[in-house]
Amino acid sequence: MSGGAAILQSRRLGRLALKGAAAISLAYILLPLFFVVWLSFFAQEIPSFPPEGYSVKWFQAVPGNTRFVQGFILSLQVAVVATIIGLAICVPAAVCLVRKQFAGREVLNSLLLLPLVVPGIVLGIALYIFHVEAEIRTEWQIIGSMGGLIAGHVLIVIPWTVRLVTASLVGMDRSVEEAAMSLGADRLTTFRRVTVPAILPGVVAAALFGFISSFGNLEMSLFLVGPGRTTLPIAILQYLEWKIDPTIAAVSVLQILFIGGAMLLTDRFVKISRVV
Repeated sequence: MSGGAAILQSRRLGRLALKGAAAISLAYILLPLFFVVWLSFFAQEIPSFPPEGYSVKWFQAVPGNTRFVQGFILSLQVAVVATIIGLAICVPAAVCLVRKQFAGREVLNSLLLLPLVVPGIVLGIALYIFHVEAEIRTEWQIIGSMGGLIAGHVLIVIPWTVRLVTASLVGMDRSVEEAAMSLGADRLTTFRRVTVPAILPGVVAAALFGFISSFGNLEMSLFLVGPGRTTLPIAILQYLEWKIDPTIAAVSVLQILFIGGAMLLTDRFVKISRVV
């Protein structure tokens, strides 16, 4: 075999090995999802293999469970409000981090990303202690309040928002903004009519990922929910304490479909795939 043929053969083997590794990694990631979807259609109440039959009765039972419905509504409300507040905080912060040079810039950037590094259980305990101390000193009702829960979820929305909006700003051509200002537009008009449309995919992606991280949060929410309030992940955990049946798998599948549908619908109108 000549030297050129040997090189081509080695490259072909390398591509095959890379594709094989990618296929194995993808299968490893998707296998749990496959089993959850499969389990949700089992007919028997106690999961066992092989299944005795298939049924959709577990999906039909989900709307009749008030804790799941109330948990979904509360999770949706908290995630939407936390995402909006996170965007209002982080879009200006990302602009400052990318466009301005000031003392403590790196420290501020690290602080904004810190909730992504701290384990959720640690963050939940820290916030609970903070709420206790704040309530003692201010005599405001903070522990278990809706405001306290939303404030905690804002913290886990911020890192995603900052990272994705910053990535959009870094990749933006600043000459477009300079051209707008040279034609008489002030900074606010330039930001509203030039900068925001240019970074819109990043903003939408930040909102979507922030929403998902808030909607599915369990660890921190356990410490911040008050009496009579239950988010969907907590409702699922409480259900598992008493029963183990495919209802949980059905709820998980519906949750996956809800989030996946939101991502596909959003990408249909705003190409967030260019950012993430």
